[in-house]
Amino acid sequence: MKSRYQFRIYPTPGQRQSLARLFGCVRVVWNDALHTCKQLDKLPKNSELQKLCITQPKKTEAREWLGQVSAIPLQQSVADLGVAFKNFFQSRSGMRLGKKVNPPRFKRKTNRQTAKFTRGGFKVKSQKVYLAKIGEIKIKWSRPLPSEPSSVTVIKDCAGRYFLSFVVEVEPEIKPPFNPSIGIDLGLKTFACCSNGEKIDSPDYSRLYRKLKREGRRLAKRERGSKRRERMRLRVAKLNAQIRDKRKDFLHKLSTKVVDENQIIALEDLNVSGMLKNRKLSRAISQAGWYEFRSLCEGKACNHNRDFRIISRWEPTSQVCSECGYRWGKIDLSVRTIVCISCGVEHDRDDNASANIERVGVGHTHDYKRTGSACKTSNEAVCDEPSTQRKYIQRLAV
Repeated sequence: MKSRYQFRIYPTPGQRQSLARLFGCVRVVWNDALHTCKQLDKLPKNSELQKLCITQPKKTEAREWLGQVSAIPLQQSVADLGVAFKNFFQSRSGMRLGKKVNPPRFKRKTNRQTAKFTRGGFKVKSQKVYLAKIGEIKIKWSRPLPSEPSSVTVIKDCAGRYFLSFVVEVEPEIKPPFNPSIGIDLGLKTFACCSNGEKIDSPDYSRLYRKLKREGRRLAKRERGSKRRERMRLRVAKLNAQIRDKRKDFLHKLSTKVVDENQIIALEDLNVSGMLKNRKLSRAISQAGWYEFRSLCEGKACNHNRDFRIISRWEPTSQVCSECGYRWGKIDLSVRTIVCISCGVEHDRDDNASANIERVGVGHTHDYKRTGSACKTSNEAVCDEPSTQRKYIQRLAV
């Protein structure tokens, strides 16, 4: 199984200039190749694109500076464009599962910059990593690499930070689960309410959001193209990076814990795009990261031989008593505790929903939309007393 290991690097001022030149060349080759593909009626092969956008332009005066950087990232840029077009065509034809993929777009200087090196363009050492025509870059090793990397990608994010992302072969360590199953109900203030009674609160981003709001107002007042606006843009980008890293760390740790401890993980298929139409909750919903948590759990469950299940969004998990199965109907979101009028048990709204999600995910309760009825006759449903019709027939026989 292939995985990515990302580490922070600290290039020198000279190496930053070399990396900026490399990112610019990769961006120009991508944009030239994309422009060429749009002009042609048929998508050319990668070898033809490399000849049109790398080999021939190097001999001209306008693009002779392409020879100052390594040719490996330039060739990988053309190859990545071919993969982007392939994903787009397969998505439109229905051969690719999941959401529809948009066609590749032109790259901008202010966006995230990347350059990919394959074998022959880099070398891993004890404290540094050598990149072709860049030199040895100091790297912060937070953990050892499990195997020899097949490729490395140099990344510069919008906040001005530099990273190296290695592609390595990993053998996942499969641990025996502690619990047979778990159902998780996702929310805003309480991010995850588990069927085992555990509740995980969402991280507090309020202080960072207040700073981001203030810096965003200052950024809007800066003149476009000025140095002050560029400095303010970096401040806003760093705050966004802090929020993103905090959310990503929280979701990775929680998904790892859930997958390690449980054999069956059941989640509800939430209509996030529909929920975002609510103006009062759209920002909080988009910042929660529900879909990212679902993707992480699904990927890690596949790697660790766990069973990941998604129940229908139409399943009335908040409208059914988890003890007796009585359905009381829709209840306003402001109601957080419910007393069942059938069995008299008092339920917390989220705890009751998570318990129902686990029952449907495991199979103890059928999916509401799939079965069409909550009642189903089985062999165990046998009456002890004879029916009234049988008594009537016996009376007639006498």
